[in-house]
Amino acid sequence: MRAIRRFTVRPVLPPALAALGELAGNLRWSWHPETQDVFERVDPVLWHSTGRDPVKLLGSVGRARLDDLAGDQGFLDALAAARADLQTYLTEDRWYQKRGPAGGPSSIAYFSPEFGITAVLPQYSGGLGILAGDHLKAASDLGVPIIGVGLLYKHGYFKQSLSREGWQQETYPVLDPDELPISLLREPDGSRATISLAMPDGPDLVARIWVASVGRVPLLMLDTDVEENPEHYVGVTDRLYGGNSEHRLRQELLLGIGGVRALRAYARLTGHPAPEVFHTNEGHAGFLGLERIRELTVDEAGPRLDFDTALEVGRASTVFTTHTPVPAGIDRFPRTLVEQYLSDAGPVPGVPVDRILALGAEDYEGGDGSVFNMAVMGFRLAQRANGVSKLHGHVSREMFNGLWPAFDEAEVPIGSITNGVHAPTWVAREVFELATEVGADPDDLDSFWAAADKIPGRRIWDVKRQLRERLVADARRRMHRSHEKRGQAPAELGWIDSALDPDVLTIGFARRAASYKRLTLLLRDPARLKRLLTDPERPVQLVMAGKAHPADDGGKKLIQAIVQLADDADVRHRIAYLPNYDIAMAQPLYPGCDVWLNNPLRPYEACGTSGMKAALNGGLNLSILDGWWDEWYDGENGWAIPSADGVEDTDKRDDLEAAALYDLIENEVAPRFYDVDEEGVPTRWLEMLRHTLKSLGPKVLATRMVRDYTQQLYVPASVNARRLNDDYAGAAELAAWKRRVRTGWAGVRVEHVESSGVGDAPEVGAVMSVRAFVALGDLAPGDVAVQLVHGRTTSEDELRDTSVTELVLAESYEGGRHRFDGDVTLDQSGAFGYTVRVVPRNELLVSPAELGVVALPA
Repeated sequence: MRAIRRFTVRPVLPPALAALGELAGNLRWSWHPETQDVFERVDPVLWHSTGRDPVKLLGSVGRARLDDLAGDQGFLDALAAARADLQTYLTEDRWYQKRGPAGGPSSIAYFSPEFGITAVLPQYSGGLGILAGDHLKAASDLGVPIIGVGLLYKHGYFKQSLSREGWQQETYPVLDPDELPISLLREPDGSRATISLAMPDGPDLVARIWVASVGRVPLLMLDTDVEENPEHYVGVTDRLYGGNSEHRLRQELLLGIGGVRALRAYARLTGHPAPEVFHTNEGHAGFLGLERIRELTVDEAGPRLDFDTALEVGRASTVFTTHTPVPAGIDRFPRTLVEQYLSDAGPVPGVPVDRILALGAEDYEGGDGSVFNMAVMGFRLAQRANGVSKLHGHVSREMFNGLWPAFDEAEVPIGSITNGVHAPTWVAREVFELATEVGADPDDLDSFWAAADKIPGRRIWDVKRQLRERLVADARRRMHRSHEKRGQAPAELGWIDSALDPDVLTIGFARRAASYKRLTLLLRDPARLKRLLTDPERPVQLVMAGKAHPADDGGKKLIQAIVQLADDADVRHRIAYLPNYDIAMAQPLYPGCDVWLNNPLRPYEACGTSGMKAALNGGLNLSILDGWWDEWYDGENGWAIPSADGVEDTDKRDDLEAAALYDLIENEVAPRFYDVDEEGVPTRWLEMLRHTLKSLGPKVLATRMVRDYTQQLYVPASVNARRLNDDYAGAAELAAWKRRVRTGWAGVRVEHVESSGVGDAPEVGAVMSVRAFVALGDLAPGDVAVQLVHGRTTSEDELRDTSVTELVLAESYEGGRHRFDGDVTLDQSGAFGYTVRVVPRNELLVSPAELGVVALPA
């Protein structure tokens, strides 16, 4: 029978054990093994049966056991030490306070639709959420004052299981917030704090605010499951990436607009500094910029600025990160739907709907503006933008070049900061212990990778086998559960007890089952794959995982193909497809693999951080040169799968790249793994392993990533924003200057260019002098930069590998005409070309392309 009401009874801890609640309430335990040890001592069996979840553990342990622990001095000492360590971590000065760049912001708001912190808080679907979680954790470790903003989904993403036929099945278990390591934000009178958004089709949408403590970083999560809401509003935060376009639009309005309001409530109630910088992690939260404009233009408590001035205030302090390399990965809504929701009856009344629609309009490269593009709005609302690897930055500049059509791809104002991963979360405890055995400083990660050369090979190899053995045990448990759910009787599953082998070369592959990630590339030649798996001398085993979006039948077919191969009695002991890939599965998977496989269709992998996690655990990457691997592969830290770029036939391309992959495994990877010395240690393999740790360890860290964001984006954004926000005069001046430049740009022309100093046969070292005669119309020389753009030329006279030399004002004439002069030294032989251009110039611009206008010779 069903209960008519459900609620959670929280445990009452004895006073001596009160610190257990404090430790459970801060998610630092999820990456701090010593705190996990304390919880395990409470009840080792319960600790593992509850999925290593402190909140569930404390809710399940009996009163008698708690009383015993309250009298156990050894346990109390360990508990006190863990609490003291947490307090020190939360209060001491860290990198940002000690060595951080001058002028840093006092608070940075980081918005993301998903956050992967720990498996016990399942508010993530894949890479974007894991990246966001690692960003918060690394910021906490560094002391960077970030505050996260997201949504709390009642069902999270989904739990994946497999049918008897190997077809993905989804279930959506209900999450009880009272059983999660989060707490409600409350008003001084104890009532819950809420925010509301006006909706055009009914009453206000109301959301409560949950707070998760991610070390030093608070994470605010909005939840619409409140009694004030009608049923269709309750469902706004039902599940991650679910529903139709209107449902997704409501979620994104709540995330962006509601998220800013939640920040204001949190600052009011806790005294937390108001954010100086806003970071939009992908376009889902882009509506935050509209709320900030509303605050500045319409709100009675605000400065009542005009729209253009408010736009400049917001842009200066906003950072936008794009993660997708394909247009299909961007949220796009019908213009009419956005217009309906953002009319004066919507959540930002008074903000002109025509200006809102213009921000997201796909009105370039032949677009008719009928689609509202969240990434386009993200770029238009942020002065600083980046991709998540060098190659992805290039792809993004090409993909969005239409927003700045007057500029070549290289000058499109989208930079790149390569993603990183949070080592304390993903590196096995045993790997850290190896480094400390030879004197590495546990508080200095850089010293860990340098220690790789000091650790005896035998010791490294023994630990790697231990980690492989742990993965095999975990995989067998998951295989048992999966096959039982698929309808098989326990008597049929005896073979699983010997499936996989801790002494066999283990290749891992865990990806979202999107078509471009090519989950089944290894299946292009099943017979050859089977030979590799069952080779009597050098066998290979595969551990694979990943979810397909519930609406992606193509992705589900890819999973089914792998599962059907894994069911084949000839190879089922050598290949496992583990359902319901999540953080809990990933943590033994990465350390237990010898090789991490990634074979996307280049260049559609924006970054791909899973291989980074494997590398930090001594795994070698076997990957297409895409994402981060294109940037940091050096020929010694793994293998690059040749990519058949330019082959238009996708089947032929897959065949070519699959054959290259088989060749690498058969002729290079497996031979090196099984080439052992008299002690059974593969010395050449360990050379690559050591080099991997030293060459990639410092680069792939999330702490490096967050430092890069801080130094390259957050601090410059806060400096610019402060210059504009001082009584808003700077913003008003910048807005007025932009209007004047845009209005007057039609009168800007390069009328004539002269050069001298080089003859018919110029040589390296010659100095070329250039004079440019320019008409500026109503603009002044100080409004522009006149630039000599020079470099190599192609046979079609296209400039490549250009450099820019600014010309200086030499003379002014009547009618707004001026002469600009400059010199350039010819320092390279070969084809050389140049042109002159005029671009807007203002010290508050981040890029000369920011206004999207340029004047070139006719």
